[in-house]
Amino acid sequence: MRARIISLSWLGLRTAKIAEKLGCHPKTLRKRLHRFNAEGIDGLGDRPGASRKPRTTEDERSRIIALLSKDPQGKLLTEPGGGLQPEDETKAASYWTLEALAEATNER
Repeated sequence: MRARIISLSWLGLRTAKIAEKLGCHPKTLRKRLHRFNAEGIDGLGDRPGASRKPRTTEDERSRIIALLSKDPQGKLLTEPGGGLQPEDETKAASYWTLEALAEATNER
Protein backbone atom coordinates (compact mmCIF):
# COMPACT_ATOMS: atom_id res chain seq x y z
CA MET A 1 0.00 0.00 0.00
CA ARG A 2 2.87 2.36 0.80
CA ALA A 3 4.36 1.85 -2.65
CA ARG A 4 0.94 2.49 -4.23
CA ILE A 5 0.75 5.79 -2.34
CA ILE A 6 4.05 6.87 -3.86
CA SER A 7 3.22 5.70 -7.38
CA LEU A 8 -0.18 7.44 -7.34
CA SER A 9 1.42 10.65 -6.11
CA TRP A 10 3.97 10.41 -8.97
CA LEU A 11 1.01 10.16 -11.37
CA GLY A 12 -0.07 13.58 -10.10
CA LEU A 13 -3.05 12.61 -7.96
CA ARG A 14 -3.78 14.83 -4.96
CA THR A 15 -3.64 13.48 -1.41
CA ALA A 16 -7.42 13.55 -0.92
CA LYS A 17 -7.96 11.58 -4.14
CA ILE A 18 -5.27 8.99 -3.25
CA ALA A 19 -6.73 8.61 0.25
CA GLU A 20 -10.20 8.06 -1.20
CA LYS A 21 -8.89 5.57 -3.75
CA LEU A 22 -6.89 3.56 -1.15
CA GLY A 23 -9.36 3.91 1.72
CA CYS A 24 -7.05 5.60 4.20
CA HIS A 25 -6.88 8.97 5.95
CA PRO A 26 -5.17 11.89 4.12
CA LYS A 27 -3.03 12.56 7.20
CA THR A 28 -1.63 9.01 7.00
CA LEU A 29 -0.87 9.59 3.34
CA ARG A 30 0.98 12.83 4.02
CA LYS A 31 3.06 11.13 6.73
CA ARG A 32 4.01 8.34 4.30
CA LEU A 33 4.91 10.79 1.53
CA HIS A 34 7.03 12.96 3.86
CA ARG A 35 8.83 9.88 5.19
CA PHE A 36 9.49 8.61 1.66
CA ASN A 37 10.82 12.04 0.61
CA ALA A 38 13.14 12.12 3.64
CA GLU A 39 14.35 8.49 3.63
CA GLY A 40 13.85 7.29 0.06
CA ILE A 41 13.00 3.63 -0.53
CA ASP A 42 13.91 2.79 3.10
CA GLY A 43 11.03 5.03 4.17
CA LEU A 44 8.54 2.49 2.83
CA GLY A 45 9.44 -0.21 5.35
CA ASP A 46 8.41 -0.68 8.97
CA ARG A 47 10.50 1.01 11.58
CA PRO A 48 12.09 -1.19 14.24
CA GLY A 49 9.99 -1.61 17.35
CA ALA A 50 6.77 -0.72 15.56
CA SER A 51 4.98 -3.88 16.66
CA ARG A 52 3.91 -5.16 20.07
CA LYS A 53 6.63 -6.85 22.10
CA PRO A 54 6.03 -10.59 22.68
CA ARG A 55 4.58 -11.52 26.06
CA THR A 56 6.34 -14.88 26.21
CA THR A 57 9.78 -16.06 25.22
CA GLU A 58 10.26 -18.57 22.41
CA ASP A 59 11.12 -21.23 25.01
CA GLU A 60 7.88 -20.58 26.92
CA ARG A 61 5.92 -20.60 23.66
CA SER A 62 7.41 -23.98 22.69
CA ARG A 63 6.57 -25.41 26.11
CA ILE A 64 2.98 -24.15 25.89
CA ILE A 65 2.54 -25.76 22.48
CA ALA A 66 3.97 -29.03 23.83
CA LEU A 67 1.55 -28.96 26.77
CA LEU A 68 -1.46 -28.21 24.59
CA SER A 69 -0.67 -31.16 22.36
CA LYS A 70 -1.22 -33.51 25.34
CA ASP A 71 -4.53 -34.51 26.87
CA PRO A 72 -5.22 -32.47 30.00
CA GLN A 73 -4.90 -34.06 33.43
CA GLY A 74 -8.24 -35.06 34.90
CA LYS A 75 -9.81 -35.50 31.44
CA LEU A 76 -13.55 -36.18 31.65
CA LEU A 77 -15.26 -38.90 29.63
CA THR A 78 -18.93 -38.90 28.66
CA GLU A 79 -20.86 -41.84 30.06
CA PRO A 80 -23.59 -43.61 28.06
CA GLY A 81 -26.25 -41.75 30.08
CA GLY A 82 -24.68 -38.38 29.23
CA GLY A 83 -22.93 -37.83 32.57
CA LEU A 84 -19.27 -36.99 32.95
CA GLN A 85 -16.79 -39.16 34.79
CA PRO A 86 -13.03 -38.68 35.27
CA GLU A 87 -10.95 -40.86 32.97
CA ASP A 88 -8.61 -41.76 35.82
CA GLU A 89 -9.52 -40.69 39.34
CA THR A 90 -5.94 -41.18 40.52
CA LYS A 91 -4.69 -38.27 38.38
CA ALA A 92 -4.34 -34.85 39.95
CA ALA A 93 -6.80 -32.09 39.16
CA SER A 94 -6.06 -30.02 36.09
CA TYR A 95 -4.05 -26.87 36.51
CA TRP A 96 -2.45 -24.86 33.73
CA THR A 97 0.54 -22.83 34.79
CA LEU A 98 4.03 -22.43 33.38
CA GLU A 99 5.29 -24.52 36.31
CA ALA A 100 2.91 -27.33 35.37
CA LEU A 101 4.02 -26.91 31.79
CA ALA A 102 7.68 -27.23 32.79
CA GLU A 103 6.91 -30.44 34.69
CA ALA A 104 4.88 -31.86 31.80
CA THR A 105 7.48 -31.13 29.16
CA ASN A 106 10.34 -32.44 31.33
CA GLU A 107 8.52 -35.80 31.58
CA ARG A 108 8.95 -36.33 27.83
